[in-house]
Amino acid sequence: MERIGVVGAGAWGTTLAKLLAEKGHSVTLWVWERDLAVTMAKERENSLYLPGVELPEALEITNSLGDVARGCSAILLATPSHVIRSVSVDLLPFIRESTLVVIATKGLEPHSCLTMLQVLHEVIPSVRTPAALSGPTFAKEVSRGLPAAAVAASVDAAVARRAQDLLSTSTFRVYTGSDPLGVELGGAVKNVVAIAAGIVDGLGLGHNALAALMTRGLREMTRLGVAMGARAETFSGLAGLGDLVLTCTGDLSRNRQLGLALGRGAALSELLKRSPTVKEGINASKGAVELAHRFSVDMPICQETYAVLFEHRSAQEAVANLLGRALKTEET
Repeated sequence: MERIGVVGAGAWGTTLAKLLAEKGHSVTLWVWERDLAVTMAKERENSLYLPGVELPEALEITNSLGDVARGCSAILLATPSHVIRSVSVDLLPFIRESTLVVIATKGLEPHSCLTMLQVLHEVIPSVRTPAALSGPTFAKEVSRGLPAAAVAASVDAAVARRAQDLLSTSTFRVYTGSDPLGVELGGAVKNVVAIAAGIVDGLGLGHNALAALMTRGLREMTRLGVAMGARAETFSGLAGLGDLVLTCTGDLSRNRQLGLALGRGAALSELLKRSPTVKEGINASKGAVELAHRFSVDMPICQETYAVLFEHRSAQEAVANLLGRALKTEET
């Protein structure tokens, strides 16, 4: 059994910590909110982000990054994308070259538009071959032991296998992958498409429209990924098509729920006030549009979603713009 640190106590970080502790590992979970850390340690529940799920007594909970990272053979990063850099800086003194680092955050860093592994490489270049974990995984279902699958991708096959062995259980099946860039881009951009899918449902546009949006959204994800050096086939796997289907159709998807409310006429500012959880698709929409510009890639669904979020474009106008574009072949 290994000593493992999980950094970030949102729903997914808490779920991963629970999964690893139940396997018998010595696991410490870092909670940013001091009051929440105290409450979780006492009540054995993350009432803010994963209510109703009992946490193992063996799971240690702390507000100190030093406590969670010191002496660990593996560290899982599951913080929101916008704080991954600052947290990685604070972790720097505790990470050795032999430490397995797994990024479990799906998103793009605001402003830089870097993936999480790219951010980590800038901050901690000694971690040469970290792994990216992604796939169709609602935390609430995984935490209950319902069957799920994900992919752990690294440019080093041994690192991917190590992450696979560490995280796999009888109900959580982890595959290895060798295209971490594609895995990360799929996990980030699908959240933008999920907001668009929610808008489609909020407008009551029907199943045909939703299917078309998801299919063309997958094309946009793939087009961007290939332009950036990822492999097209990655986007037909768990971190691409699999996660896209889940996030665009599942009611537990925060990004889909956001789009659903927008499609029904709610204002983004009011929606953000109501929920403490981060909708990664909001930041990812900025990143996707910027990357599309940098790499000369056409991403109309992401561009229209961005316009609804930040340019006061109505959902109806965004749909009309997408349908009114010049006709072309499906392959483009």
